[in-house]
Amino acid sequence: MLFCVAIALLAGPAAAQADADTGSSGTNWFDHFVVAGGWITYVLLGISVVAIALIVEHAVTIRRATVVAPQVAKDIRELIDRREYVAAVRRSADDPSMLGYVINAGLMEAANGYGAMERAVEESIEERSSRLFRKIEFLSVIGNVSPMIGLFGTVYGMIRLFSSIREAGAIPEPGRIAGDLSIALVTTFWGLVIAIVSLSGLGWFRNRVDVLTAECALTADRLLRVFRPGGAGHGAAPRAGVADADGGGGAEPQRSPAAAGRTEST
Repeated sequence: MLFCVAIALLAGPAAAQADADTGSSGTNWFDHFVVAGGWITYVLLGISVVAIALIVEHAVTIRRATVVAPQVAKDIRELIDRREYVAAVRRSADDPSMLGYVINAGLMEAANGYGAMERAVEESIEERSSRLFRKIEFLSVIGNVSPMIGLFGTVYGMIRLFSSIREAGAIPEPGRIAGDLSIALVTTFWGLVIAIVSLSGLGWFRNRVDVLTAECALTADRLLRVFRPGGAGHGAAPRAGVADADGGGGAEPQRSPAAAGRTEST
């Protein structure tokens, strides 16, 4: 790398002279930072578009409103407080958020006891958080592959440079030296830029998933605490909730909260 920098410093005056000879006025940044890198730069720019699209998508989907869904938590809390457990099951099943999925998994295991509800909540949280981590892992792939592509461009540019020296039998024309060095340096530049952005985004989203997952688990525990043996609201409340929610009928969703009513009767 130091060798590349040294050559770049030596070739700087030559490149400037080449620009002056061609009548260049001012700096054409697109030519210097895109065109000069050759086809490898366009590959890296395509990857950068994918990275930006992923970051934007993750920023929209991995946030508190879509993972923890405070409004859903509020609705389910109100339904549980009113002992409308069937409606709570339906409300959680209709919501696509992590919290809705977790609460629904817990409620559907209520007939098997509070321990089964806890296990269902833990398993569903692990499943959804793993899905989110796999989703953001593409940024890790981009962040690790981009510098390698940039390094490939560096090696490619240096090979071209030494081939030019060999063909010329001496020092080639300054313009050719500058062109080959541009391929080496511009591709490295873009590879590093993409890696920095992608890995920074990956770190931020990993932390975000951890925070939201912990908040979701805590919220689910608070909402389902009413079914805990000896807990507040445990006992006659679930039986009354079944009657209120579905007119005392025998619909399948009633199986979950009915377990609490059977506990009270014993």
